Amino acid sequence: MRLAFLVNDIATEIDEYTTTRLARAAAQGGHEVWYLGVGDVELGEQNGQLLARGRTATFAGGDTLRTFLARIQEGDAERIVLDDLDAVVLRNESIDDLQERPWASPLGAVFGQMLKARGVVVVNDPMSLIRATSKLYLEEFPEKIRPRSLVTRDPDAIERFVRTVGHSVVKPLYGAKGRNVFMIKDADETNLAQMTEAVLQDGYAIVQEFIDGGERGDARIFVLEGRILERDGKLAAFRRVPTGNDPRANISTGGRSVPLEVSDVELAVVDAMSEKLIADGMFLVGLDVIGDKVLEINAESPGGMQSVERLYDVDVCPSVIEALERRTQSIR
Repeated sequence: MRLAFLVNDIATEIDEYTTTRLARAAAQGGHEVWYLGVGDVELGEQNGQLLARGRTATFAGGDTLRTFLARIQEGDAERIVLDDLDAVVLRNESIDDLQERPWASPLGAVFGQMLKARGVVVVNDPMSLIRATSKLYLEEFPEKIRPRSLVTRDPDAIERFVRTVGHSVVKPLYGAKGRNVFMIKDADETNLAQMTEAVLQDGYAIVQEFIDGGERGDARIFVLEGRILERDGKLAAFRRVPTGNDPRANISTGGRSVPLEVSDVELAVVDAMSEKLIADGMFLVGLDVIGDKVLEINAESPGGMQSVERLYDVDVCPSVIEALERRTQSIR
């Protein structure tokens, strides 16, 4: 299988993260693997082919994640024809580019859609990703598995919602890594106006009812082709616990990961979402779950595989690559 991982910028990739682990698993499995940045693509002047300045990703015996990625980043770029690839894995985060490189923000999905139309397997589905980048995507799923919520740019509407619902969480509709996420105890919250103002600087706000148990963190569950990702009988899921008084459990904000014993409650949540995730071409997603409610669907570049490996001593990434290989073979 010839496949490429499309990232924001090869130079800024981090060795511990999930993309590196997926690429290493593919290279270890004998596949031809490339890294591309959003700014490395080119549309052929005469023949209309999509080309790119790619960096090859090869595995050498004894490679650590650090040495594997360093060899990619230090290697010379080569021109490759993207039309000839079997698969492209979209791992760029458009939100990261939105402020400093707005030109780059939509292009992962744009290039992905072009390649899909040319017969290349692209995951996750680029058109569905455009919807899933917004937290509005969660509203398309059954009401029973999502918290009561409001999407608005009206501060007064936010106050009315909190006054009606009580304990709530407000955050940007487009956001990641726990930025500008605030917990509101009630409508008499002293800093409600300042919290609302900070969130609305990023556009629309989404306000969700606070789910009981949220103060103890949430569960990150990886779902591959509509089922919980697993390897050697171990499920790719863990609990993220906030640090100190910070309500955010994101690992990027200092939260820590602990083992999670997946119960019938989490299995029922995934089952309720499975059919639509498959229909939307959501090959691999990360669900953030508290109890029987999903707070977010991480579809663009779901991360946390390092926590799975550390907690359960298993590398689940080969299961992802094997599923991708089966998908490419099914359309040949």
